[in-house]
Amino acid sequence: MTKIDINCDVGEGMLNEAALFPLISSCNIACGGHFGSAKTIDKAIALALKHNVKIGAHPSFPDQENFGRKLIKISNEALSESLETQIEFFLERLAKVNQKLHHIKPHGALYNRIAIDTGLAEVFIDSISKYLTDSCLYVPYQSKIEEVALYNNINISYEAFADRNYTNSLRLVDRRDNNSVIQQPKKVFEHVYFMLKENQVVSIEGKKIQIKADTFCIHGDNENAVAILNTLHKELTEKGIAVQ
Repeated sequence: MTKIDINCDVGEGMLNEAALFPLISSCNIACGGHFGSAKTIDKAIALALKHNVKIGAHPSFPDQENFGRKLIKISNEALSESLETQIEFFLERLAKVNQKLHHIKPHGALYNRIAIDTGLAEVFIDSISKYLTDSCLYVPYQSKIEEVALYNNINISYEAFADRNYTNSLRLVDRRDNNSVIQQPKKVFEHVYFMLKENQVVSIEGKKIQIKADTFCIHGDNENAVAILNTLHKELTEKGIAVQ
């Protein structure tokens, strides 16, 4: 049976997480940049351990006001300091339950920016590389952060988005666009299965573009996240694909 990883952004104040965790295989826990406190981190870690879910940190621009989804003006030094503070805080919470970091996945506007900005990608890698000696970095395929990570011998896993649409340039459709998020569970499955089967994604403009994915993301704040995950499990299992 083929195996795939499904990850989810969690620890972000949503009320659906007890239902999400049994249906995912890795998680990205907000660690204070866009959301998060010791309480929310500990709760997410406990759910991950209960359901044998791989644990990752989800650092962001330090911008809780905009949930980390807007590009902000910040110096490289301030960003680096914030990222290190977020990861250190998260590792302290992990250490309390004797757990190790499986991966790091940047959040929101930071994720999108380092995909196209080599300079910022270098700042990001310089800030977090010391935390990745025994873990990996989730990156989008054919991105600047992929190039910088590989140049610095960082272990990477390619990530694709199960519930987001792509442009012809293999970037995520802007969230201000009505077609940015895929809400219908069946359409999410079709989106994922095509990527798995063809190593391609169909863009919002209808073009087929090459893509690689080791892990697929469902956003915990997608209002249909639980229904989407249930459909993915059912449909993928019928195709001989296990989520783990």
